[in-house]
Amino acid sequence: MAVMNVNVVTPAGIVYDHRSSFIVARTKDGELGILPNHEALIAPLIIDEVKVYRVDSADHVDYIAVNGGIIEVQNNLVIIIVDSAERERNIDVNRAERAKNRAQQMIELAKTKQDNDQLRRAEIALHRAINRINASKHFNL
Repeated sequence: MAVMNVNVVTPAGIVYDHRSSFIVARTKDGELGILPNHEALIAPLIIDEVKVYRVDSADHVDYIAVNGGIIEVQNNLVIIIVDSAERERNIDVNRAERAKNRAQQMIELAKTKQDNDQLRRAEIALHRAINRINASKHFNL
């Protein structure tokens, strides 16, 4: 069976390194499914979950919350380069909930002030927090 090596890299280093039979990621143009022997590509990612179907477990899927970045596929090597990424099992849900609440407060304040730059930053912060919360829901003990 053909497999791919998957690496998720942040400025802090490699945060994920496993073999996979299938990957699903969201790009600016929509959802992208990647199987072994996929054509070479580079695509921008959006804030969302990357799903990695692992080879070492028949039905195990790792969910990784990524905050944008790029995905590169070449010769059965998938490299995802992002500013930050967290596996579902490593997400501090309470911290993500607090970040969500702060972002919602910032949105209201920005609307009151009619500050479009602050509003945009707050909306991105909210999207990131919600993405982390959603990814954490996939964790099974």
